[in-house]
Amino acid sequence: MNAPDDLRYSTDHEWLRIGDDGLVRVGVTDYAQDALGDVVYVDLPTVGAEVASGDSVAEVESTKSVSDIYCPVDGIIVAVNEQLADAPEGMNHDPYGEGWIFEVQAAEGTDYSAFLDASAYISITEG
Repeated sequence: MNAPDDLRYSTDHEWLRIGDDGLVRVGVTDYAQDALGDVVYVDLPTVGAEVASGDSVAEVESTKSVSDIYCPVDGIIVAVNEQLADAPEGMNHDPYGEGWIFEVQAAEGTDYSAFLDASAYISITEG
């Protein structure tokens, strides 16, 4: 399983790429995309939507199941990966690159200490 060291991870199997400007890019982990199977459809969140940590903001449909994607932080959705509308399989092929789902402008003062680093995330998936 691949879990890049420069990302943070939620226990819901989302990854976060945290920018210096409070912009957070979110996607599902390699572990999650493998568990989902072939992704066939992604219902993207709405740009401009105000969201709270834990809100279901997107839905991923695969050959095995339908899964909610949760926003890991409070903020406003500022971008979505429109490429997933035409090529949802990008989540399987490159979950940490072209398979990102959305970007959220995190609320000021967001605390990221509860998120896991790569080694901690790997240890919970090996359970």
